[in-house]
Amino acid sequence: MIEFTENEKLKRKFYKIIFEADTPAGKLFDVVLIWSILLSVVLVVVESVHEYNEKYQVLFTAGEWFFTIMFTLEYMLRIYVIRRKTVYIFSFFGVVDLLAILPTYISLLFPGTQYLMVIRILRLMRVFRVFKLSNYLAEANILRKALLASSRKILVFLSSIAVLVVVIGAIMYVIEGPKYGFKDIPTSIYWAVVTLTTVGYGDISPQTGVGQFFASVVMVLGYAIIAVPTGIMTVELSALHRKKNTTTTRVCPECMHEGHDDDARYCKYCGHKFIKD
Repeated sequence: MIEFTENEKLKRKFYKIIFEADTPAGKLFDVVLIWSILLSVVLVVVESVHEYNEKYQVLFTAGEWFFTIMFTLEYMLRIYVIRRKTVYIFSFFGVVDLLAILPTYISLLFPGTQYLMVIRILRLMRVFRVFKLSNYLAEANILRKALLASSRKILVFLSSIAVLVVVIGAIMYVIEGPKYGFKDIPTSIYWAVVTLTTVGYGDISPQTGVGQFFASVVMVLGYAIIAVPTGIMTVELSALHRKKNTTTTRVCPECMHEGHDDDARYCKYCGHKFIKD
């Protein structure tokens, strides 16, 4: 039997509340946190409206600092209870949690940067944990694995597209030239990107017959290219059929990964042994 000091017991208690959502206290903590995030984001959005800003500036400022101090204390508490602090600090949510509180402090030196607080909305991704949406956790895990598995193929695809738009831009520059708005190759490459992605702003367009024919080819090519990343992801997702397991929101205190099975005794990512309460 492992004996814990009072300080360690307190840390473990706060850890279960803050990092896990399988207990009533943990779920309540995350629900309150989610509503706070939503309110703080709405506050920033409404503050950007000039009429409301002038009329309720004091209330907006007070609200910003209230939520910033609240999230700062929460961030410090997360660091306090976690065993391997750097793992959390440099994790995705750790970075997001830090970026969520920095804009208010930076705005003391650079006014206006407080509007970057809308990044707090990324913290709402924790909603999948809060309501024990195990199926969604499993599907998110499959999607993550598919993205990782197809990352090299997509990188090769994007590299090929980068080469292609340079070639298309250079050809269009030769065909149209500065006389018709294609003043240089970078501008022509910009046109190639806009056309190949089928966005078509229309700020630059070919005027000659040869240029218009070439643009038509690029447009058709664009539709074919759009389907490639979708096909890559579809193949990877199809290959990731796996056994359905009931997962929990338990977070490994060593590597910060979650989504372990109900009966898991060890972390499936780092091998850390879970201690039963």
